[in-house]
Amino acid sequence: MKATVSRRRRLLRAVGLSLAFSVPAAVLAFVVRVGVPDVIRLDDAAIRTMTPLAQTDATVRSVLLAGQAAFQPPWVNLVVALVCVWAWRRRGLGTRALWAIVTVLLGWGLSNAVKALVGRARPVVEHAVDHAPGYSFPSGHATNTTVAAVVLLVLLWPLLRRRGRATGVVLAVAVALLIGLDRVMLGAHFPSDVLGGYLFGAAVAAGSALGYLGRGPAAPARPTPSVDRPSTAPPSPKEP
Repeated sequence: MKATVSRRRRLLRAVGLSLAFSVPAAVLAFVVRVGVPDVIRLDDAAIRTMTPLAQTDATVRSVLLAGQAAFQPPWVNLVVALVCVWAWRRRGLGTRALWAIVTVLLGWGLSNAVKALVGRARPVVEHAVDHAPGYSFPSGHATNTTVAAVVLLVLLWPLLRRRGRATGVVLAVAVALLIGLDRVMLGAHFPSDVLGGYLFGAAVAAGSALGYLGRGPAAPARPTPSVDRPSTAPPSPKEP
């Protein structure tokens, strides 16, 4: 009974966390859909300020284009899939790996659906370095990178020690921020597109993670090692 109540509470927290991110994302989508003047003005000013560096500096342009290519959603999702296979086959995290790949694909699909629903045009940049196809809000790169970062952290969390967990969080945040900067500097997205991608990706990934972690039974208590024969084997990762 207690386990059922605990799972229910976790699922409710998952819904609450998803709403905490998805409501601002939905408001932002509405704002860009109707074209609120102040937001449009800020977006246009950011594009005018940030795109010239990519146009004039060959090194910066090469780095930005390389980042754009490397973090295309299909490639990111392929990396996540390979890590999932490794976690399943080598570490026995089968259900966690299945949850991870389903969440990444769900985020990717929902992001494309929201793009079509909002229908925002890409920025118009004079002498643009690159011309990205499709709609602009939310940024697919920002959304997919956010979902993948959260999913990989949750997937690998039982295998990491304290320092590895801290490093993983810092790395995930840094990569997401850098790919957002990449999208604006190339003129592929407005800053509000990137922010919407962060919020939408966080809503999908965080809500899915809490929902998944709240579905399983509580981990069994670890037996106390014998005093005469202390256990020296490292603890195996537990799935929820």
